[in-house]
Amino acid sequence: MMKIVFGLFLIVLACFRCYSFSQEQISIPLNEWSSQRVVSRALGKIIGDSGIPVEYIEISVEDQWGALKRGKIHFQIEVWEPSMKQPFDNLVAKNEIIEMGTHEATVIEDWWYPNYVKKYCPTLPKWTALNQCIALFKKKPTDSKGVYYGGPWGYGDADIIRALNINFEINRLANGMELWKQLELAREKEQPIVLLNWSPNWTDKFAQGTFIQFPEYEEQCEINPDWGLNKEYIKDCGNQKHGWLKKAASHALKQNYHCVFQFIEQVNLTKEMIVDASSLVVVDKLNGPCNVFCVTAKFK
Repeated sequence: MMKIVFGLFLIVLACFRCYSFSQEQISIPLNEWSSQRVVSRALGKIIGDSGIPVEYIEISVEDQWGALKRGKIHFQIEVWEPSMKQPFDNLVAKNEIIEMGTHEATVIEDWWYPNYVKKYCPTLPKWTALNQCIALFKKKPTDSKGVYYGGPWGYGDADIIRALNINFEINRLANGMELWKQLELAREKEQPIVLLNWSPNWTDKFAQGTFIQFPEYEEQCEINPDWGLNKEYIKDCGNQKHGWLKKAASHALKQNYHCVFQFIEQVNLTKEMIVDASSLVVVDKLNGPCNVFCVTAKFK
């Protein structure tokens, strides 16, 4: 851990020599999930301590792409393949943003349930169990559909429901913390719930669960209706497993803050780092700006 920390500060010292007289701000986005917010604030603390002004901008994933393209934000440290591949790849291909490399961690984002639910629905985790056990997932017994709790991000959830004829509706929540509130309410009473989750995440350590087993993802699933079980609609499969996690930057960062650009290039997040970063907020209830040392202490 100490080698990582010292390596970061060696880069920061170079940044300080390059930019100690600059009055421009580095603008860092804060998105709707915990690890991104913690890691972004930790990096901002290092950059700020080098003498470069830093500002944090609350922004949605959808809105961040235009801001990154225009240089209104300078970098995104967590670009998740399942939900962000299309806009990211499009902008990189047009040379409107810069790909800064891939983290060690690989990711999954998909439907998930806490493990206690299986004793009420033994055919889980197979996706057909959702309809077989639909009564467990209704808000009220008289409802005609089960409820899936989703977030504000684009995963094609509605397309999956349509293509696989899953008799569920989506309750779309504003951010990750709203998802975890629903999960905690369910866990307190051991009520069945199915919701969006991802890994790496705090749940890997503190709320053991299982991802729904949809038909395995292939690229054709998203573009060719003839692929898979449903010959009429696309997305009759789950999301990609073992997806990449990348970094992105605006051209303004490379042009105006080359040392910071080099610094971000060398940041490499592992699964354990992301789990611990998200746990700081959800489990340890650290909701304010975090001193960099309280974050790096967790990054072992």
